[in-house]
Amino acid sequence: MRTRATITTAALLLAALTACSSGDDGSTDAAPPAASSSASTPAAAESSAPPADDAELTKAVEDYTAAYFAGEASTAYGMLSERCQKKANELVFGATVDQAAKEYGPDHAATDVQAEVSGDMARVSYRVEGLPKFDQDAQPWTLEGGAWKYDAC
Repeated sequence: MRTRATITTAALLLAALTACSSGDDGSTDAAPPAASSSASTPAAAESSAPPADDAELTKAVEDYTAAYFAGEASTAYGMLSERCQKKANELVFGATVDQAAKEYGPDHAATDVQAEVSGDMARVSYRVEGLPKFDQDAQPWTLEGGAWKYDAC
């Protein structure tokens, strides 16, 4: 029974972090961890530092990842796009973030953030320090009200 609970918890955590397919078709089907994606690295992000225009996006990705693993559910939920907030029950999302904080702790920064931006949309690839199973490739983000929001739902 304990193994089943652990597997269920891990699945919920992974689903909450990856939330949906990062495919280009805009579908909302659940996807396996983005680390298994074969998305290529954006050419514009090959340097070690992001371009100045991507600084706000990079900061948003870093802040979302930090809030998620620190158990700051309200902060992480507030960084979801409007579309994702409509799909994600705030209480369930909060419980998932709390569980991630308990299981993994707060020391898992987003690193090597690389973004391909097109207007108000972006595809972001990054690594989660110490947790390669949560690494992301081409994760969707959207610009809403002047702020970058996590849009992988």
